[in-house]
Amino acid sequence: MKTHQFHLVDPSPWPILSSFAAFILCLGGVFFMHEVPAGKIMLPAGLLLVLYSMYVWWRDVVREAKEDKAHTAPVRKGLKIGMTLFIVSEGMFFFAFFFAFFHANFFPADILDGAWAVKEGVWPQEQVKTIDPWSLPFLNTLILLLSGTTVTWAHFSLLNNNKKELVQALGCTVLLGFIFTGFQVYEYKHALAHNFSFSETTYGSIFYMATGFHGFHVIVGTIFLLVCYLRAKKGQFTEENHLGFEFAAWYWHFVDAVWLFLFAAVYIWGS
Repeated sequence: MKTHQFHLVDPSPWPILSSFAAFILCLGGVFFMHEVPAGKIMLPAGLLLVLYSMYVWWRDVVREAKEDKAHTAPVRKGLKIGMTLFIVSEGMFFFAFFFAFFHANFFPADILDGAWAVKEGVWPQEQVKTIDPWSLPFLNTLILLLSGTTVTWAHFSLLNNNKKELVQALGCTVLLGFIFTGFQVYEYKHALAHNFSFSETTYGSIFYMATGFHGFHVIVGTIFLLVCYLRAKKGQFTEENHLGFEFAAWYWHFVDAVWLFLFAAVYIWGS
């Protein structure tokens, strides 16, 4: 019989499966980029294995909380520390893009001319037609800020045991996440056709890397909240125990904050 509040994890096959899946995905990506025929099979197979590993591992974590009641106060504290460190690491990831952006902004340079000499350049490059920040980017900013308020509404509803409004607010947040992604896809299609491409300029490379990875985080956060929406409909969250939803809300607010910095720097300053 357990006489402590800590969770000793049962033996699980998912860590080793996840490692194997990530290795297949990485190797398949390398083979695919080098046009090795096996890459066309290994890349999608590795991706499917990674997605399957994520699903079954997180399914077991939910079961630990819901059925085994393993997420006691000390365990929840440790999980919160882990999620906090994860978000901090994500912040460092985006910091690299902002550093590259401002370095190119304050010290613009063209490609190498000869062995070492570097010409002074302009920023953004002359051939770049920047996107008007007060058009679609501003609309996307409003959409993302609105989604931040709806996820806060959902949290408030949960704390007040209002399950109906919890489901409604989460549904609104997920819908806004999908709308944001759709508008960003439209913006990319327009920018590639009329403004700038990924590989022609430094501005284009940083723009698509920074906003593209942010878009990927929006997709991940939307899926995260969609799972919370489905769990909320099943009544799996309580006022005392809703760690999965709390982490999703943290992640979504982080995504909101990063977008505000991107909008101010890449769109407004960059234009």
